[in-house]
Amino acid sequence: MKKTNCASYCLNGIPEGCKRCVKGRKMVLFITGKCSRNCVYCPLSKLRKNSDRVWANERPCKNTKDVLEEVKESNANSCSITGGDPLLKLNKTLKYAETLKKNFKNFHIHIYLSTKLVNEKNLKKLSKVVDEVRFHPEFLSNTSKKQEDIKKIKLAKGFWKIQNIGIEMPVFPDKKLETLKFIEDISKDVSFVNLNELEIGDTNFNFIVKKYGLDKNGYTIKGSLETGKWILKKLEQNTTKLKIHLCSAETKNWYQYKNRLKVHKVLKYGKKTKEGTVIYFISKDKKIIKNAKGNFYFDKNKGRFILNPLIVQKLIDKFKILRVEEYPTYERDEVEIEEIK
Repeated sequence: MKKTNCASYCLNGIPEGCKRCVKGRKMVLFITGKCSRNCVYCPLSKLRKNSDRVWANERPCKNTKDVLEEVKESNANSCSITGGDPLLKLNKTLKYAETLKKNFKNFHIHIYLSTKLVNEKNLKKLSKVVDEVRFHPEFLSNTSKKQEDIKKIKLAKGFWKIQNIGIEMPVFPDKKLETLKFIEDISKDVSFVNLNELEIGDTNFNFIVKKYGLDKNGYTIKGSLETGKWILKKLEQNTTKLKIHLCSAETKNWYQYKNRLKVHKVLKYGKKTKEGTVIYFISKDKKIIKNAKGNFYFDKNKGRFILNPLIVQKLIDKFKILRVEEYPTYERDEVEIEEIK
């Protein structure tokens, strides 16, 4: 087992989808908030849970055109399709995946599937447009489903090469033996396992605080990361050939997201910071057009003029100019606003 340079832990390497993810080159395509299961530990936000809206990263999407725009703006070369349960909206899932494959060369797609609705028919359809499949077994919330989970996961070998088949699960501190045993039992039918540090959310809050403690950061579950490391060590001792990746909350929040910000496109005259945010000099005064002499870009979404930094000093005596630091993502939330004087 080794610690990666992005605060995760791995054994025997990590799958292709994860490689692209930690580099910030993966777009998350949230196909639906509807789900075939009702896992009490699900961390989906209230905004998305049980909603049938599509999101590409932070962008709400009405159609495939919106998704394609997000791929271009975020400079993604891959995506994960998730939910809810994508199998509940299979036709929509296929439509969006086909569109991405058609429009972007060498675009990698991996998908997260609840095992509940898995069958040969839908796996066959997905295999034509999905490169990598990741199953979320049901036994974690219903132990009687273990054998059914294994049976359904085995079906994937009829449609994908084994190196593209894996399972992904949150790490529960009180279920380390069951999790380890499940990995051992499925080891001949998958090539990788992703373990995620368990996090609290607004919809699983009551379940989490009643059953588990929280780390000092206030959002990760006490003992989850340590349990994941214990599982990796046990599998290492058993000389497993599986690729095991333990993805920490730090990996997602400080590396994957930060790297995504860094490769995201910015508007003209914007300057990226080391953290991936963007600095703009802006004015909302239409009279600035004559004085800027073409050294500006009109941001119609926010109704503002983004100025070439080289002309700011010449204009600050005549116009109110703001220095704005914001995220480059769809919402472009502002971090800091300062008037230049």
